[in-house]
Amino acid sequence: MTAYDPNNPFAKILRGEFPCYKVYEDDHVLAFLDIMPRSPGHTLVIPKAPARNILDVTAEDYAHVARGAHRIARAAMTAFKADGITVQQFNEPAGGQVVFHLHMHVMPRQNGVALLPPASRKEDGKVLEESAAKLIAALKGA
Repeated sequence: MTAYDPNNPFAKILRGEFPCYKVYEDDHVLAFLDIMPRSPGHTLVIPKAPARNILDVTAEDYAHVARGAHRIARAAMTAFKADGITVQQFNEPAGGQVVFHLHMHVMPRQNGVALLPPASRKEDGKVLEESAAKLIAALKGA
């Protein structure tokens, strides 16, 4: 397995070198909106610890990511009036991983509405700002 690259896009987001639409942060994780969402409210939850994927993360750091994803999923159900949630996590190129910093996708779902294809379109910033505001409000109420 390839070593962790500290210059991956998510590491740059953690260092403040790249912007993001942050919805949640604690001592262990950061959650922000995917700029190419597959559904409205599509959020990524990443560890602050450097980890390429599930194969090299510590169990403790992975547990923090899972708890963060759980928190986001519950808030997203309310914020987006979702009928369900899809949670995905990919490892290595053969497993579908594209950005090599561990991350969980949390995607609110509506009955009868398919997910958009991965990386199919970049969302308008105004829409992302509105989605972030909805999710932040729901997290405060959780």
